[in-house]
Amino acid sequence: MTAAPEPEQPAPRLAPRRRLGVGAVIVLVLLAFAVTVGIGIFRGATGAETVTSSSTPAPTESGPPSAGVYVHVAGAVRAAGLYRLEVGDRVADAVARAGGFADDAARDGVNLARAVTDGEQIVVPVMGAEPAVAAAAGAATSGPLDLNSATREQLDALPRIGPALADRILAWREQNGRFTSVDDLGSVPGIGDKMLASLRDLVRV
Repeated sequence: MTAAPEPEQPAPRLAPRRRLGVGAVIVLVLLAFAVTVGIGIFRGATGAETVTSSSTPAPTESGPPSAGVYVHVAGAVRAAGLYRLEVGDRVADAVARAGGFADDAARDGVNLARAVTDGEQIVVPVMGAEPAVAAAAGAATSGPLDLNSATREQLDALPRIGPALADRILAWREQNGRFTSVDDLGSVPGIGDKMLASLRDLVRV
């Protein structure tokens, strides 16, 4: 008789374990990739913050205030007082800041085109020479007369200076801008060395 075939042995159950091992490897690879990507993102974010901080511009310092000059406007103006003007401004600007001429102002007594200087006094004379001369006499006793701001009446009140020489001094000042030294009086026609010596202690620039 022919022997009966032996029953087949069941195959070993290794497939689930292999599948489990492959899945674990895939999970570990994905986890490692995720960690690497996360570290890269963190470093990138940290670097971006550093760049932003270092590129922040420093606050700019404000520049120095613009330079100016201070002049005392007095006499026949509507609002006499101390005013701040810009460098290069003229007597006309100073009179305008003081409210303009008063009704009794002798407008021809000041050179409106002359540039002002820091610390000077601009005196607008009143119509009629007498009050202006009296003011000039008081100024002469208190200190030297400023050649760059003196009016015709104030110059006329100086010793040996009459109306004609006063006009020449004003004309020289208008043509040359301003006196830089008392010795400049020697350049005015009609003023010699002796007259200059007598005026040296009575005037200033």
